[in-house]
Amino acid sequence: MNIPQDPVILLSYINTKLRDDFSSLDELCKSLCIDREETEKKLAAVGFEYDSEKNSFR
Repeated sequence: MNIPQDPVILLSYINTKLRDDFSSLDELCKSLCIDREETEKKLAAVGFEYDSEKNSFR
């Protein structure tokens, strides 16, 4: 799956998918065939971390 590479656009894309379609980051990553660690690193580089309780990056 082709996902956005720009971290800010990726943040919006991932959070929207988490809100609308997936109950966890693991589920999203598995379904979209993306690497969870790499995704978290990209978003951490712009100041965001995954909050499992809220199921979103903040």
